[in-house]
Amino acid sequence: MNWTKHTHHRLQLRLAALALLLAALLPAATTATAQQCGIENTAFKSGERLDYELYFNWKFVWVKVGQAHMNTDQITYEGKKAWRSDLVTGGNRSLDRFFTMRDTLVSICSENLSPLYHRKGALEGKRYYVDELWYSYPGNNCKIKMHRIKANGEHKWKDAQYRECIYDMMSIFLRARNFDASTMKEGDTFPMPITDASSLNNAWLKFRGRETFKMEGSSEKFRCLVFSFIERSDGKNHELVRFFITDDQNHIPVRLDLNLSFGSAKAFLKSYKGVRSPMTSRIEK
Repeated sequence: MNWTKHTHHRLQLRLAALALLLAALLPAATTATAQQCGIENTAFKSGERLDYELYFNWKFVWVKVGQAHMNTDQITYEGKKAWRSDLVTGGNRSLDRFFTMRDTLVSICSENLSPLYHRKGALEGKRYYVDELWYSYPGNNCKIKMHRIKANGEHKWKDAQYRECIYDMMSIFLRARNFDASTMKEGDTFPMPITDASSLNNAWLKFRGRETFKMEGSSEKFRCLVFSFIERSDGKNHELVRFFITDDQNHIPVRLDLNLSFGSAKAFLKSYKGVRSPMTSRIEK
């Protein structure tokens, strides 16, 4: 297994979207006030816990290589109510033999899910780095203060300002869980600007339609909405992730198919608790 730095970065970009459903229905706004960059939360409540198992296709056999946990809670941030989500991913010992993977992501958003702060701490092999983003909304713009601590300990700071709404891999997931899919048609696409502490990436989400999904190791079945996360590079379009999310008010990702440069990986929802609404997408036996 060739776990290069580039390969692992692509893997994390896909999984974190576990950070997981990304910008699905980001409207193309011409200005970016804090109000416009938010959305009413109808999908989750404080105390939600989602647990995933990660698998890699190794010599035609699916092998469990790690897990991911996402927690969402309401907190007070700078004197105001806010949402905090934490995503922790980690490889097990079978993966550690090839590559160490220990990542922690934090996102803080306002009550209406406008991004306020993002942090990613990543241990990739023997390399550890930190990305931080602070959001503000002066005038009709989205201003982002970026901080990266490189593996060699060097600190790099950068300020960027945009007229449209910009998200990170965590806040975009929280926002996208609150879209209305009732008017979507198969083939619809949605632009998805997303940033880390170094660059802005242009990608989009494509609606694939609806399918029924059976949980791994369980008899549970769910009606799901299916999306592809697509990126354009080297003059070609590449489907990085295919998402299956519950077709109900919670919009919980239950499965992710990951197309990697060195093979295929999957993430399956193992357990959930503290969800806000009834899981009406669940198909009874």
